[in-house]
Amino acid sequence: MKSLYDDTIAQQYSNDPLAKRVYTSQLLGQSKELVLHGGGNTSVKIDGTLYVKGSGWNLDTIEKPGFSPVNLAVLIEMAGRESLSDSQMVKEQRAAMSDQSFPNPSIEAILHAIIPFDYVDHTHTDAVVTLTNTPNGVELMEEIYGPNMLLIDYVMPGFLLAKHIYDVTRSVDWNTFDGIILLNHGVFTFDNDAKKAYEKMIAIVTKAEEYLEKNVTLPCRDCPGESDPVFMQKIADAVSAVRGTPIFPIAIDSPRAKLLSLFPNLKRLVKQGGLTPEHVIRIKPFPAIIEDDIATGIETFTQDYQAYFDKYSNDSHICLDLAPRYAIIKGVGAVALGKDEKESAIIADIVNHTITAILSGEQLGAWISLSLKDMFEMEYWELEQAKLKK
Repeated sequence: MKSLYDDTIAQQYSNDPLAKRVYTSQLLGQSKELVLHGGGNTSVKIDGTLYVKGSGWNLDTIEKPGFSPVNLAVLIEMAGRESLSDSQMVKEQRAAMSDQSFPNPSIEAILHAIIPFDYVDHTHTDAVVTLTNTPNGVELMEEIYGPNMLLIDYVMPGFLLAKHIYDVTRSVDWNTFDGIILLNHGVFTFDNDAKKAYEKMIAIVTKAEEYLEKNVTLPCRDCPGESDPVFMQKIADAVSAVRGTPIFPIAIDSPRAKLLSLFPNLKRLVKQGGLTPEHVIRIKPFPAIIEDDIATGIETFTQDYQAYFDKYSNDSHICLDLAPRYAIIKGVGAVALGKDEKESAIIADIVNHTITAILSGEQLGAWISLSLKDMFEMEYWELEQAKLKK
């Protein structure tokens, strides 16, 4: 991965740390191999205030109004608590903002606060996360990056993750770390210089990409396929009946997608977790699988999804609709099944990246990401559920 940092452009922001933060955030957001559709977050600390990416902003288009100003001391105090619900965390973070006109701070604001450097960058880099989503993920990280990377087992993003990292780093020298790798989730880099924080991310990702290039061979991702638009529409119509809204199908029929559809262990593979936790909110924990009969494939999905909900839910949870967000079609590839063109395009993006990761993981031993229980906790996160209860 190449650094996009341009010293000439950056020079105009030399006396404005928040403008520098905007600039390097946009650089990170320009690469879909780093973040997709609202993923990732960044921050800068200025005079006791943490300016952190706010809810609803994408890194590729973020501007100064997208960085919520939060009292740094309050966030650090919150990290030291024994427990805190994410809904209460959001309320207290908002109360600690110096200007209430800004959006809610990222749910990872506390984690940004406890990292003792001015600039903190967080991405869901495909290459690194793909490597961690294998049976030997930890060993691969140690082999590629050596001893100066803080490796953290998967913990639910939000207060729990911030608290965990706060506890394990209280007696460490942060200067010994090149970054943090959150297994099955993403990467954090940090520095007191915006350029260095950004280029540390690029360096970490480049090493992972080089490893994949040497050890994985995949068919074309962007080559056109041979899917039947009429058949895709029939799938969309069947899903529409379940979701209760029109469905806009987008074919994902490249040779790479077709390869995944032919895997004999496909049904197991697609229930081994996604590329990064938050994708479940967009694409659900697994797809429908269409073999011969569309109706059977969709009905099987609805039954499996209901069973998944019943297994992990409690009385406080409200079940989401039972419609798949994408389907894998044996011998063809896949199809995104959003309620409109925008949603389907987002789903297709995520599915394309996920297919690449799964196929890569299989060549490196096996694809193993999050458990269905972990996926459920993210999909039915209390803040997402709160929106349904209003």
